[in-house]
Amino acid sequence: MTNQQFKSTLQALSLPANRSAIVGIKRGIERETLRITEQGRLSAKQHAAALGSPLTHPSITTDFSEALLEFITPAQSDAELTIKQLEDIHKFTLAHIGDEILWPISMPCFIKHQDEIALAQYGTSNTAQMKTLYREGLKNRYGSMMQAIAGVHFNISLPESFWQTLQTIRQNTQPKQAFISDSYLGVIRNFKRNLWLISYLFGASPALCSSFLQGRDTKLPFEAFGKGSLYLPYGTALRLGDLGYTNSAQSALNVTYNNLDQYISGLKSAITTESDLYRNIGTYPDGRLKQLNHNILQIENEFYSPIRPKRNTAPGEKPTEALARGGIEYIEVRALDVNPFSPVGISLEQVYFLDVFITYCALMPSPDMSTQQQQETQENLSAVVNAGRDPELCLVQDGQSISLKQWGQTLFTDLRAVARYLDDAHNETHYVAVIESLQKAIADPEQTYSGQYMQQVLNSGLDNGHFVFELAKQYKANFAASDYSVYSEAEFEQMAQESDQQRLQIEQSDTLDFNAFLADYFKA
Repeated sequence: MTNQQFKSTLQALSLPANRSAIVGIKRGIERETLRITEQGRLSAKQHAAALGSPLTHPSITTDFSEALLEFITPAQSDAELTIKQLEDIHKFTLAHIGDEILWPISMPCFIKHQDEIALAQYGTSNTAQMKTLYREGLKNRYGSMMQAIAGVHFNISLPESFWQTLQTIRQNTQPKQAFISDSYLGVIRNFKRNLWLISYLFGASPALCSSFLQGRDTKLPFEAFGKGSLYLPYGTALRLGDLGYTNSAQSALNVTYNNLDQYISGLKSAITTESDLYRNIGTYPDGRLKQLNHNILQIENEFYSPIRPKRNTAPGEKPTEALARGGIEYIEVRALDVNPFSPVGISLEQVYFLDVFITYCALMPSPDMSTQQQQETQENLSAVVNAGRDPELCLVQDGQSISLKQWGQTLFTDLRAVARYLDDAHNETHYVAVIESLQKAIADPEQTYSGQYMQQVLNSGLDNGHFVFELAKQYKANFAASDYSVYSEAEFEQMAQESDQQRLQIEQSDTLDFNAFLADYFKA
């Protein structure tokens, strides 16, 4: 019945009168990358002044550490333009960080000790100090090494015309925004059900430098190569596994995606409930704070989830307040490894696939998920992270064992139908072409990103780190030899200057001391 509903909905959307409703998908990309020295070590330099202020720059900022850059593209509907914008941001940045290069994979380079990882600095304003103290809290809760991992966040919204047409087809009588919010939550639930496929296809962190495991016990069946590299023979995305960007303390959080009020309530509970684990993190000997507070989550951003519902916030507004005010505006996919085969960490192929995948998740019926069902999706993800390229791997679907290959082929049958609908709507052929290309990886695991990556690394005879370092140098040389295609050098220089002016204005407008500012923020 579920599949029949999907087919009838897709058939109705494909009618000439409805077909163009899907045109206008908007996307924005946030790509993280470490700055590395010409010796292949983590940079100890401050954020380059020529890049402007990371507090206020619209396109170039930092994440956890001073060395972890984050590049941001504006939300818009031209996928090719988005990739070109990302390329220009990389070109400008590389031209203004001296001899440094950008690390082109998710797992970090050789780091002797986590104390080498300097926290990001944003200036002297209360907002800037809060951002750094939040990172201090992450360091003291989970260690800095986990925060040195990079990823790609993919923001996507389906056009309002699509939701209006879908609401009519489904004969739904809710207020428009309530329908859109509920539908996006349905997308999220279906995304989580099928999240393993993203890790299988695009996971690109099957190997790591052994320095990453400093003092950490693991029972994973690592194999060694080179002088200090480890890999899982069938692994796909260590970044998404127990060694990666996860938080076991959050596994007990009761954050569900069945309705917006429950989601907001679950997050609010986490940011207002004291944690037994973090209550004992005191202050430094000089009295400085080690974290924003003792709660399960210091702020909402600390919630580690592969996908999040989002709405653009007004000044001073918290993410859950924005959601409560206006409902869900877009979703943020956080499950992508940095793509080592793309100089900007993500390819047009992936963007088109995600268009198809998210649209599929919107069209397929999406019943509520129990806590147990959410746990099942997490176990499937873990299985694929650690052994996704094992030809015999089985997953669990609705409590029943199913081979990855069988489930994958069924999914791709539906994805191909969605791709055909998207191609017809856009008068294109690239959606079906991408689906046909990626489907080959279901039958042949070596065609996945992780499979291709390990083939190239092992064939090179190099350590993982040396292989990646050579790749990074090549990307830098390529950017130096290329021309800007969207922005110009002068535009980036102006953005940098304006961001510095905005940072200064924020610093000059502060009226409270930092402790009073924090108290006021959390009181609100």
